[in-house]
Amino acid sequence: MKAVRLLAAVTALALLGGCADDAAAPPAGGNGIGGELTVFAAASLTESFTRIGRDFEAAHQGVQVTFSFAGSSALATQINQGAPADVFASAAPAPMATVTEAGNADGEPATFVRNQLVIAVPQGNPDRVTGLSDLTRPGAKVALCAEQVPCGAAARTVLDAAGVALTPVTLEQDVKAALSKVRLGEVDAALVYRTDVRAADAEVDGVEFPESAGAINDYPIVLLKDATNKPTARAFLEYVRSDTGQAVLTEAGFQAP
Repeated sequence: MKAVRLLAAVTALALLGGCADDAAAPPAGGNGIGGELTVFAAASLTESFTRIGRDFEAAHQGVQVTFSFAGSSALATQINQGAPADVFASAAPAPMATVTEAGNADGEPATFVRNQLVIAVPQGNPDRVTGLSDLTRPGAKVALCAEQVPCGAAARTVLDAAGVALTPVTLEQDVKAALSKVRLGEVDAALVYRTDVRAADAEVDGVEFPESAGAINDYPIVLLKDATNKPTARAFLEYVRSDTGQAVLTEAGFQAP
């Protein structure tokens, strides 16, 4: 009898152990899609990719998407230094090129959206900014992204093309940081993406200017060579480029590639 009771206890423990393992690692579906997915994405994709991630999880039971949002150049450096990630979405081709040239991409990157700069100003545009030349007024405080990151490179391109000599009071490492300077009242204006102003809702206004058409950024996305969940990563890439994913991005203000 004792042997029977001992066997039952061992069996129950074994079943409980099995359940714990299942909870820790969601099973993949019949198509191999499941488990955890890590996506490195440009800061300007924060709101739209967060929504796409939730939708993707809802469409694929057992998938858990984790994002790392930051400046594209910083993310590319992290990937090349061995940071674990399955997918990389950059705000410009240059940071993506550093990843592909290092041999860390699995396949060719594909452009999935484009983005354009606007002048972010406080709500109501109290300084009546209408174009780039207004940013050079005496005493005007302007934030730019550093030229090493895509929003900064685009800003330098439009300023040079327009012949506007602008000295910013701060150079930020990603577009969200530059926009925050306006939201916090620390600067009078910043050059950021149209999508970031839209995501800020009523906190800031965006002033369109024609020179920005000459520096529209292409956003490439790619599967990474050392991805540990390639079936799910490929499904995510397809989802971003699907009509459903593109609708989210268009609503956020991105342009079709």
